[in-house]
Amino acid sequence: MTYALPPLNALRAFEAAARHLSFKLAAHELHVTPAAVGQQVKALEARLGVQLFERLHKQLILTAAGQAYLPGISEGFRHIAEATSQLKPAGAMQLQLGVHGSFDLRRLDLAAFRSTHEEIGLRVLQPAGLHELVEGKVDLLIARGLRHHPGYRCERLSEDAGLGDWLIAPEGTADCPEIVSFRAWLRALPTEMPLATLRPRLVGGVGS
Repeated sequence: MTYALPPLNALRAFEAAARHLSFKLAAHELHVTPAAVGQQVKALEARLGVQLFERLHKQLILTAAGQAYLPGISEGFRHIAEATSQLKPAGAMQLQLGVHGSFDLRRLDLAAFRSTHEEIGLRVLQPAGLHELVEGKVDLLIARGLRHHPGYRCERLSEDAGLGDWLIAPEGTADCPEIVSFRAWLRALPTEMPLATLRPRLVGGVGS
């Protein structure tokens, strides 16, 4: 069977830009320039014969066609990622966790996580912030007070008064097996440790 597919790079540019509603943030994720993302999306629109985005002043909005197209494309990339992960030998999945500088890593019991999740190679970067997450230097971030950011899933990590700690992951990879496993680990930590049950909060927004 022959599949009639648009260029993969154009689909990646569209999917990232649609999640972030920003060519700039999509470019950070894909390690290209915003102009390159815009050109890929424009080429995809020309190939499909439909407009996927409304380009307003400092604002990017999905058209009805773009909204209809996005779920299938995101699901397709998710299936590819899952199929690829099945080919990897034990211990081949890598998870780079970023943590803000004042967070006490003893709260996470990472040694126990590593011993019970031998299929995941967990590495920790501390200190780390949103810049490292956007640029792909970490896959998952524990940040202080970052309640929302366009294109990212933000989940409350603690019930502390004030800013509190949040678990941040890109929407496109928030349900990858290694991230799901780490999130489940956090939920299962003993209640006497200062970690409340994670409560998902999906966020979105617009950007330039």
